[in-house]
Amino acid sequence: MAEATTADGAAGLPAAARRVAAALEAAGHPAVIRIFPDSTRSAAEAAAAVGCRTEEIVKSLIFRRSNDDAAVLVLIGGADRVDTAKLARVVGAKTGRADADFVRRTTGYAIGGVPPLGHATPPVVVMDEGLMALSTAWAAAGTPHAVFETTPADLARITGAVVAAVAATPAA
Repeated sequence: MAEATTADGAAGLPAAARRVAAALEAAGHPAVIRIFPDSTRSAAEAAAAVGCRTEEIVKSLIFRRSNDDAAVLVLIGGADRVDTAKLARVVGAKTGRADADFVRRTTGYAIGGVPPLGHATPPVVVMDEGLMALSTAWAAAGTPHAVFETTPADLARITGAVVAAVAATPAA
């Protein structure tokens, strides 16, 4: 496992992870980026690599806002799904799931490694309030093999996220 604590110490990381390290440093977040040999592309894979529960993985999901085509980044727990009606109320318009080209163009990252910060075009950021119940969370760091540890409060701070209830209610 490779690690870096700052953008300067990230020389051995892939370029995308170095960009995340620089964004974390600029935000004043002392996170260590960890690179795993196995994929961390899905929440289940990331949890297995890190050795935590799926709920402690932060999914970074990109949506397209219908009224202005803006990128909307939803940060949500690894076991949760987004309720698009709730999301629409928070962002003021309907949203649709973004395709891989839109994700790459607006974030600068490929699906499976989209981090919560350091995007090519700053997105509207919404963080599900359910994450606030966690003491620690793990988020993608630019590649399908890279993650960093944070707290939900720090994640909200460094991303400028609106914290709101956007997770779908589990079926009974």
